[in-house]
Amino acid sequence: MGKKRGGKRLTKRDVAEALQALFQAHPGETLSFKQIFKALKFDTHPVKMLAIDVMEEMAWDDWLSKVSDNSYKLNLKTQVQEGTFIRKANGKNSFQPDDGGKPVFVAERNSMFALNGDRVRVAYMARRQNHIKEAIVTDILERKHDQAVGILQVEKDFAFLNAEGNFFVHDILIPKKKLKGGKTGEKAVVKITQWPSAESKNIVGEVIDVLGKQGENNVEMHAILAQYGLPYKYPKRVEDAAQKINAEISEEEIARREDFREVFTCTIDPKDAKDFDDALSIRKQNKYWEVGVHIADVSHYVTEGSIIDREAEERATSVYLVDRTIPMLPERLCNFVCSLRPDEEKLCYSVIFVLDEEANIKDWHLAHTVIKSNRRYAYEEVQEILEGKDGDNAEELRLLDKMAKKLRERRFKNGAVKFDREELHFDIDDDGKPTRCYFKKSTDATQLIEEFMLLANRTVAEFIGKAGKSQNSEDYGKPSKGKTFVYRIHDQPDPQKLESLRTALAPFGYKVKTSGTKGAISKNLNKLMEDAQGEREQKLVETLTLRAMMKAKYSTHNIGHYGLAFDYYTHFTSPIRRYPDTMVHRLLTRYQDGGRSVNQDHYEELCEHCSQMEQTAQNAERDSIKYKMVEFMADKVGMEFDAHISGVQSYGIYCEIDDNHCEGLVGMHDLDGDYYEFDERNYCLVGRRHHQKYQLGDAIRIKVARANIEKRQLDFILAD
Repeated sequence: MGKKRGGKRLTKRDVAEALQALFQAHPGETLSFKQIFKALKFDTHPVKMLAIDVMEEMAWDDWLSKVSDNSYKLNLKTQVQEGTFIRKANGKNSFQPDDGGKPVFVAERNSMFALNGDRVRVAYMARRQNHIKEAIVTDILERKHDQAVGILQVEKDFAFLNAEGNFFVHDILIPKKKLKGGKTGEKAVVKITQWPSAESKNIVGEVIDVLGKQGENNVEMHAILAQYGLPYKYPKRVEDAAQKINAEISEEEIARREDFREVFTCTIDPKDAKDFDDALSIRKQNKYWEVGVHIADVSHYVTEGSIIDREAEERATSVYLVDRTIPMLPERLCNFVCSLRPDEEKLCYSVIFVLDEEANIKDWHLAHTVIKSNRRYAYEEVQEILEGKDGDNAEELRLLDKMAKKLRERRFKNGAVKFDREELHFDIDDDGKPTRCYFKKSTDATQLIEEFMLLANRTVAEFIGKAGKSQNSEDYGKPSKGKTFVYRIHDQPDPQKLESLRTALAPFGYKVKTSGTKGAISKNLNKLMEDAQGEREQKLVETLTLRAMMKAKYSTHNIGHYGLAFDYYTHFTSPIRRYPDTMVHRLLTRYQDGGRSVNQDHYEELCEHCSQMEQTAQNAERDSIKYKMVEFMADKVGMEFDAHISGVQSYGIYCEIDDNHCEGLVGMHDLDGDYYEFDERNYCLVGRRHHQKYQLGDAIRIKVARANIEKRQLDFILAD
């Protein structure tokens, strides 16, 4: 008789699954028949014979390797690769190879308890018939997160942390003496001291900071930062170093610089800004106009390798949460010493243009300068002047606006992509509670500043990038021996995503260009968005077009900037809040003084770090917006709103309220009496029986069901 389990005879499939699990639990080990039968308790002749047949088939399928007549091991030779582990709450974990290939499924039992974002080495498992491609984690190369944030639960003999986000599979055990005074229900930051292993599946940690009671604004903001490993305090030793910096400007320093103190100069910023990175000056020069783009000279005060510099490099960017800024530089520098405040003499690094009224560049140069801003404008004030209201220096501002419009027009003519991205903003009371939620639209005043910043960034990038181009026609197209520089690069849209855009928009009658020159594709995308204005599918078109775009990043290898349609572009204009700009200032100064090129590998590493930190900061900013959104909606549970579908997933539809742009989820189980199938290609859910369709961009009426502040999650249901 075949071996029975619970009175049932083992089928071939049972045996195959048992063998599969056993070999996966021992990757790299050779197992003899004797060991296999013992481990699986196969103790009757028929089941042993069946197991031998199944292993023969598994070897035939390349899933096992035959070591001898009576032993096998898991076939890991198929392929070994390194990359990033992506943990999903639904158990559908995957491995993202470094070479940018497609993600591969990793079953929980094959994950070695890897956590979201860990760098891992995997072996691809040989394909079995009718099975998807799978990978097995063989080594964890680097842990992405060694700290977690969550809610403490303190029991009589032990304590644990219920971690937020999907980084950790299990709760984290905390020895009682490592609680640092934390109590049940408090949010805490925990450092991991022991990772799961074959001996113990537990993750063990110790409390490094108790943030406070859940639901308090400060606690929640600190928790968001800690969750992304971002600092929420400024180290005292770095602040002390900043206090020692001499802010006085000596006569010798002024003598070394171009003097713009007598030229009309102003800053234009949001009304609540404190760190003024940039100022504009303008004066008549014969028949032309001299326009100066003056940028705070941070690198004059922050020397390379100093304690302040090391902290800034580590942070790489300021982080803007809804109710606070986590600055890259100590406050004394960003709001006082370097900030271009009105009526104070300030040191700058400037790009000085000579322009005609059509904004054609007649001449330009780069200079270290000293300025004295005459006036600090908020965008709103400048906007009123541009719309015809009288005000100080109205003539100069209107002339700058006219030039900016010319620059903008030329940019789009050259193939820049027109994304007027709206940003969600909150008005907040003194306790951090959101009182209003709205989108900030770009205006002529914000575009005026933007165009001159783009011009300065582009000009200095060309200055270095083009200088290295060989003039010999035979060498044309070969990379030149130019100087190492930090570029802001943006690749062309992903062809596969353009193809998805084409199939999704075809039913609406839109034509999407998926191949052709850069310029032709971007003009087509601009036309798409223009044509969709005011149509019911407008949101669908905008969302999918944005998704087809690659992310901009920093690199020493220049490929140009697709979205702006510039062959050379960098970040020069915000050194107070972005580290790459400080790097660019240092490199420009070095090369202007005739210095040799710097080590490219070192700078490429810095670029990667800055790109990564920019992404992390954006994620934290997004989480703070989500948190405020839920808080804002907490007293609106039970109310109905007009909304549109902003996302479609296999588990439900995301809806964005038209009035206040808050987004929530209508779960699959809350969709009316039908079974819905997820149509990934067309971004919709379709009912099996009644063929009701929910598509990205559709208008919908919702009712607020729950506002879960702990999970930063809004739940909606469909209104009747």
